Order: sequence, then structure tokens, then C-alpha cells
Amino acid sequence: MSTIGSFEGFLPVSLKPDGDDQPSERDSLPTEEGSSGRNSAPSRTARQPSVTESVLYPNPYSKPHVTRKYFVTRPGAMETAIEDLKAHVAGTMDEVIRGFWLLTEVDHWNNEKEKVVAITDNTLLICKYDFIMLSCVQFQRIPLSSICHICLGNFAFPGTSLDKRQGEGIRIFWGKSEDQSLWSRWNPWSTKVPYATFTEHPMKNSSEKFKEICKMSAFTAKLVPAVQNAHKTSSEPGRGKGVMVSTEPILIETYTGLMSFIGNRNKLGYSLARGSVGF
Repeated sequence: MSTIGSFEGFLPVSLKPDGDDQPSERDSLPTEEGSSGRNSAPSRTARQPSVTESVLYPNPYSKPHVTRKYFVTRPGAMETAIEDLKAHVAGTMDEVIRGFWLLTEVDHWNNEKEKVVAITDNTLLICKYDFIMLSCVQFQRIPLSSICHICLGNFAFPGTSLDKRQGEGIRIFWGKSEDQSLWSRWNPWSTKVPYATFTEHPMKNSSEKFKEICKMSAFTAKLVPAVQNAHKTSSEPGRGKGVMVSTEPILIETYTGLMSFIGNRNKLGYSLARGSVGF
């Protein structure tokens, strides 16, 4: 009487995880026992090379379905933002924009905010742009001659901070942080902060176009000489000393960081597709 499960002649098969396309020893069919004396060569299964993601999408840094979630990557979105800023500058300022960048601003509570940054001959423009409605929500204008300090370096946090970020950024001062009031320092929605901190946008490697406009080194290389030139030509007292450029850690004083932990994990500071709400 045969016993269930006792199948002679069958070999155990090891399951491979998804995505493991490397050939193994079991990819070749085993020869039957007693056939070692035959002259025929062992037959092998022909494995067709799988179409991997690197073939379909040559960019090794980002996946298309992730890229499409950001509205700024939709066709024409960034171009519309640039044209809107050009029209605003032409209508309100007698200046020429020398460059545009798409960066992430990190506020004094470590909240990420998607920003379009532009530099003219005399002004640093920081625009919060809604890439869903294609409209400028907030516009900040900083005279280049008022910028006194540009700091480059890695981010640093207090030891008890919950949401610590890695990487490097740039902090631009147009006033002394010591002069900042206690209310604006501890108010997460305060706009009376005498500096702005930027880092690279998450979509910096999504395409060649965004690789250029999200590059922080290119923004720094344009900003520093523009500020230096603005100081030289400024007639305001004390502006002839120039701007100080330093390399040191950029401190973000968030001691708990619960709000930024939730907001940054859900990308609340970006124009992002949130998925379907209805059924």
C-alpha cells in the first residue's frame, strides 16, 4: 500500500524570490538514473533573458510611477511656472531673471516645502507655486544686497530630535538669527525668519531637465557672485564689506520634530497626487 507523499524520483525545488533572474544549478534538467552511460549530452532548458526595468527605463535613479506623482514633472508644469514668474517680474520689477531652480526649502521647524527660486541682478525670488492649479501661492522678494551670510554644509539636529535628515544644504541669511523674536522662532507658521534653507528637490534625478534645475551646486555658483556684485554696486551703508561664505553644519532646532516627521513622510509640502478618494 502506497503512502501519500512518498513520490520517488522527484527532486525538491527551491523557490526563488521575485526579481531573482540569476541562473541557478537547477535551471538545467537532471538526467535520469542509469543514463550516465549514454553518449547524448544533457539537455538544458533555454532561458530567455527577462526584460528588466533598466531596459524599459534607462534612468537608474527613479521609477516612472513615482515620478508621475509629483505634479511638477507633468508636461508643461515647470514651463508654466517659469512663464508666470517672468510675467510677474516684468509687471512689477524692472529686472531680468538670470536663472530658475526647483529646490526644497527646509523651514525652521524642518518642514519641507517645494519652491521655485529665481535670481535677478538685484533680487532673490522665492516662490511657493501650486503645480496642481498652476498658480503662485506665495512670493518672497529678498534684495541681494541685504544677504550677509551664505552657509554651506550638512544638516545638524539636537540629540532628542525625532525627524533628523541626512544630506547637505545651503542657508542664506539676510539678518542676524540673534535678532529673531522668540515668537517667530517657536511659531511653525512664522514667515518672519531672517534666513532661508534649501536642499535638492526629490525629483533631481528624474530627467536631464530636472537634473539641471534641481542642482544645488549650480544655484550656489550663480548666487554667490550675484550677491557679491550687488554688494559692490550698492549705495547702502555697510554693504561694501561683501558677503561671508562659510562651510559649517546647518543647525535645525527641532527638539521633538513630530509635526515635520508626519508632514515630511507624507510629502505634504509638495504638489503631489494623493490617490483616489472616492470609490
